[in-house]
Amino acid sequence: MKEDTIPNAQPVTGASDAPPGKPGGRGGARGLRHYVSTFSILGALVVLICIATVLYPGFLSPANISNILTQNAAVGLIAIGMTFVIISGGFDLSVGATYALGATLFAGLTLQTGSVLTAGLGALLAGLLVGCFNGAIIARLGINPFVATLGTSSIIGGIAYIYSGSSPFIVNGNPAFQDLALTRIAGVPLPIIILIVSFIIGAFLLAKTTFGRNVYAIGGNYEAAWLSGLRVRGLHGSVYALTGVLAALAGMIDASRLGVGQADVGGMLALDAIAIVVVGGTSLRGGEGAMWRSVVGLLILATLTNVFYSLNVSQHWQMIAKGCIVVAAVAVDAIMRTRRTG
Repeated sequence: MKEDTIPNAQPVTGASDAPPGKPGGRGGARGLRHYVSTFSILGALVVLICIATVLYPGFLSPANISNILTQNAAVGLIAIGMTFVIISGGFDLSVGATYALGATLFAGLTLQTGSVLTAGLGALLAGLLVGCFNGAIIARLGINPFVATLGTSSIIGGIAYIYSGSSPFIVNGNPAFQDLALTRIAGVPLPIIILIVSFIIGAFLLAKTTFGRNVYAIGGNYEAAWLSGLRVRGLHGSVYALTGVLAALAGMIDASRLGVGQADVGGMLALDAIAIVVVGGTSLRGGEGAMWRSVVGLLILATLTNVFYSLNVSQHWQMIAKGCIVVAAVAVDAIMRTRRTG
């Protein structure tokens, strides 16, 4: 019998956004408060969009919306994986380095083999291996996710530098290399389509499948999930594997868009992805959250960034604003948890 599996036990279902109690009475009041707290983030997004439209009249133009989504496609993909990781009770600081490795391999292998398909598969395989390695040392060896992925981030970054010889791979004379970023389908850039489809698949996996319910379960109560017979180690490791693939894909998209792959990129992507997930309302303590929340978090931060740039706000002030928003989001999560358990 495997250590992380107990036979004949029932799976634990995870947390959801469903309101507690039944309509009417005290249960109905709790349900109303739950709905308000759950969907208030949508109200904040609407208010922010209204303010952005006033400050920047061209904000809602199709060209600007397309530009916003294209520029944030990479971090959005990483945020999808980070949502799974955080709901499972984990953390991944290596996504920035995996993103850089994916970009570097995609460009380097394209130059070396002449095949964009081979290069893409190689980059995605590297991302999968990174994710599996992270999952193995965290789930099997019990290393703290923060420490483990901080260490692997340094390892992955070093591998990317060694492979590239500390020089960027500039891809010229191969138009197919930029097809991933520049192709349009029905007028919509391919990176946006990839982002939207990935969000839909991620939302379906979390909300409608046994895998998603079990991810919530191990994040909500790891020991209870183990006692219920879930393969907790395999589940925990799988979310890191998924995140590694998405981070490598994000690197490929940006390398294709810029026509260059280099190892010294992605330094802030882990924090940006975590900010998106947290601002959307997914709890850093695990067991709570939803993919639609990460969509809202991405739109909020992308809107703020776009408005800041349109108003020529210094990047330093942008960093301060983003940090304040993340701290506020974490504080709100802590307060809400205290009220529910108090």
